[in-house]
Amino acid sequence: MATQPALPLFYRNLVPLSLEQHRHHGLKPHPDAGFARATHAIPLTVDEFPLAQRHYPIVFTTDDPGIPLALVGLREGENLFVDEAGRWRERTYIPAWVRRHPFMLVRPTPDSDRLSLVFDDSWGLVTEEAENKLFTGDEPSETTRNILKFCEEYEAAIARTRSFMEELKKLGLLMDGQAQIQNPDMPEPARFSGFRMVDEQKLQNIRGDHARRMVNNGMMGLVYAHLFSLSLMRELFADLQAAGRA
Repeated sequence: MATQPALPLFYRNLVPLSLEQHRHHGLKPHPDAGFARATHAIPLTVDEFPLAQRHYPIVFTTDDPGIPLALVGLREGENLFVDEAGRWRERTYIPAWVRRHPFMLVRPTPDSDRLSLVFDDSWGLVTEEAENKLFTGDEPSETTRNILKFCEEYEAAIARTRSFMEELKKLGLLMDGQAQIQNPDMPEPARFSGFRMVDEQKLQNIRGDHARRMVNNGMMGLVYAHLFSLSLMRELFADLQAAGRA
């Protein structure tokens, strides 16, 4: 039996949005982010670094070339930014990966040049009872057009992010990361690993022409947003302690 490909984080059953099947369907309001409660890391695009670095440590996965992640927790399956009611912490940036849910763009076939809008029907957010309709007559409604625009912009950001990661790899700037947090109430420091980060020593010793190119194309600013964000590991650990789970 053929193995089914793994679905992206938060998605359980993808269905193509179509006029034939969903002419009378609408989108329910969904302020609840409870679907994101059981994860400690959420994918980010480079477009989000300037805002995300104010709220989350930004790290990179250990695969090749890797993807950026916003750490929303320090323990597997635990999001410290979503409460029991499914509310995201107020005045905190919500990653676009979360805001895109339950929609996304996919290729109908691996070699297709076309992207199709799909949604996860397992959350009950797209229904005939919802008033915010996805079609007006035979045409996509304004709601659907806005969703499609957001998803298209997100795909473009993913492409920019992939280029950024490939350049980090090419320059040899990534290393295995480890955070060590000393707590006066604990005999040993807390240690966290399993991610990658930029090696500051290598960054400081990078060739001048490479450094100039990174400054000119905006890459250097993104790298420093990542590095500055790592200090927030301590804030996440403090949140764990406050919840009595450190």
